[in-house]
Amino acid sequence: MEDQIAFTSNYSDLSTDRGFQFEFHCDRCGSGFRTRFSAWATGTAASVLDAASGLFGGVFSRAADVGERVRSAAWQRAHDEAFKEAAEEIRPAFAQCPRCSSWVCRKSCWNEKRGLCKNCAPDLGVEMSAAQASRSVEEVWAHAAMAEEDKHLEQKEWRQTIRASCPNCGASLATNAKFCPECGAKLKVELHCTECGTLLDPNAKFCPECGAKTGVK
Repeated sequence: MEDQIAFTSNYSDLSTDRGFQFEFHCDRCGSGFRTRFSAWATGTAASVLDAASGLFGGVFSRAADVGERVRSAAWQRAHDEAFKEAAEEIRPAFAQCPRCSSWVCRKSCWNEKRGLCKNCAPDLGVEMSAAQASRSVEEVWAHAAMAEEDKHLEQKEWRQTIRASCPNCGASLATNAKFCPECGAKLKVELHCTECGTLLDPNAKFCPECGAKTGVK
């Protein structure tokens, strides 16, 4: 029984009938490595199959179309040998995360201290810097000076009823205006209780504080 060839999904086969070459990429950042081209000097293949496969974890297999993907036995044996050599050559550059099972490059995406990929165990310094930058943006938004035209949006203004349309002409109101920009009608009418001075709702018939009659019918 021939040796099994292990694989995952992080490689592409660039082999042709002239020789063998493979590319391996990181599951996290996508950067990768390409093996040197290894010429095949002892035969030719009937066709070339360019396919994406993987490395390091399973039984290697290919789906073959009889009409277009037939290869000679000699080419296949040479290809398998080249594949195994490429896997061994490239293996030190990658690590498999025991938490998420991703294959990542040791250079940029592996947290050596934690023994995990940086998706599962990010560099704390990087995360702190990113958090500080995000918080700085939040502070900018929180302390941005209000434009003069938006002063009517202050909290004290929201304690009053804000109309969306003029009660006289029905025009839409784009701002919290005091007078209608179409007909000039007064929009902010304040009624106060004649007994205690409490600000009243325009439709209130009695004062909510002292119970005095307002005169509204």
